[in-house]
Amino acid sequence: MRRPTFADRVEPQLRSLESRSKLLAEDETSALFGPLERLFRLVLADVVGRLGRFNISVKGLRARLAQAGRNESALEFRAVQFLWAGAGMVVGLVLSLVLAWSGRTNAMVGFAFTIGFMLGGYLSYDYLLGIRIKRRQARILAEFPAMAELMALAVGAGESAGSALDRVARQSRGELSAEFAKVLAQTRTGVPLVTALGEFSDRLNVPALTRFVDGISVAVNRGTPLADVLRAQAQDVRDVAKRELMEAAGRKEIAMMIPLVFGVLPLTVVFAVFPGLALLQIGL
Repeated sequence: MRRPTFADRVEPQLRSLESRSKLLAEDETSALFGPLERLFRLVLADVVGRLGRFNISVKGLRARLAQAGRNESALEFRAVQFLWAGAGMVVGLVLSLVLAWSGRTNAMVGFAFTIGFMLGGYLSYDYLLGIRIKRRQARILAEFPAMAELMALAVGAGESAGSALDRVARQSRGELSAEFAKVLAQTRTGVPLVTALGEFSDRLNVPALTRFVDGISVAVNRGTPLADVLRAQAQDVRDVAKRELMEAAGRKEIAMMIPLVFGVLPLTVVFAVFPGLALLQIGL
C-alpha cells in the first residue's frame, strides 16, 4: 500500500554491487522471527525506526547481543522482550481479576499488580541476557589459557601469528575458537590481523582478551617475541582465576558461618545443657 521508492524501482534492473564477502555472512534467520521478517520487512523496519525515536539503545543492545553470542537482531530481541512483557501483563491481569472476584483487593491494587508483572517480564528477559553474557565470558576465560599456550607452541615452532591463530581455531572447539574463526574470516577478506583482533576485543569486552590483543599488536608491530607474550598472558589469566577462586572460597566460608552460628551451635548447646538440667530436676 505504500509508494515504492526510486531505488526499489531501479534495483531489479541492476547487477548486485555487494562488496561484502560471503565469508562474513551470518545466518540471519531465527526460529521465531526469520520468516516474519522476510514477509513484513517494511513494517518491521518502521518499528525499528520508531523504537529508535523513543531512545531505546539499539546500538548498546547490539553490542550486548554480540557479547552473548546471539545472531538475532535488536528488533527480534525487543519483540521477544515485549512478548514477555505482554505475558506478564496477562498474568498480572488474571491474578488481579481473581483477587478482585474474591474481594481481597481493589482496582488500584489490581492495576499495580498488572503493571508490576508487566515490568517484571520486560526486565527479566533483559536480566537473562546479562546472565548469558556472564556465563559466556566465563567460558571464554576458561578456554583462553589453553588456547594461548597452543598459539605459543605454534609461534615457537616458526609459524606467524595468523597461521597460529588459524591452527588453533581449526584444532579446538568452543566459544573462543568460534570467535577466532570470525577473526580469520575477516583477515581472508583483506582486513589486517591487528584490526580484526581489535574488533574482536571490542565485541567481547573481556579485559584479559583486550590485553591479549594489545600484546599481539605490539609483537606484530615491533617484532617482540610473541611466544613469550602469549605464555605470560596465559599465566596471568590462570593467576586471576586462582585469585577469584580464593575470593569465592572466602565468601563461601563467611556464608557458612550463618547456619553454623544460628543452626548448629544452638542445638549443640541444647544437647549439652539439657541432660544437666534433667539431672538437677531429678535431684530436687
